[in-house]
Amino acid sequence: MENIKIYIDYIAEIMEAIGVLAIFLGSIFAFGKYFFLLKKKDADSYVELRQAVGKAILLGLEILIAADIMETIVTEPTLTSVFVLAIIVLIRTFLSLSLQVELEGKFPWQKKV
Repeated sequence: MENIKIYIDYIAEIMEAIGVLAIFLGSIFAFGKYFFLLKKKDADSYVELRQAVGKAILLGLEILIAADIMETIVTEPTLTSVFVLAIIVLIRTFLSLSLQVELEGKFPWQKKV
């Protein structure tokens, strides 16, 4: 059982790295696309930059939440660790929801108009 905990801990660390990479690479890609659109004199290039960076952050946050859940499961679940996980998940969920509303102009549960 101890070996499984070690492997899950490694997987959680890899997931954290993937989450950070998703934000980083998504932002780099968004800036590359932005500079390409600037050359074309596209008026909506800034809006597309904001949306692309926001989507990269959303993806990274979702991956980081999954990594935090895995990491908490591996450790001995104490009331403190579960409380810290709950706070982290609430903050990241609030950030994700705020970003999604900012990007799409509506809440996820609202119907498309």
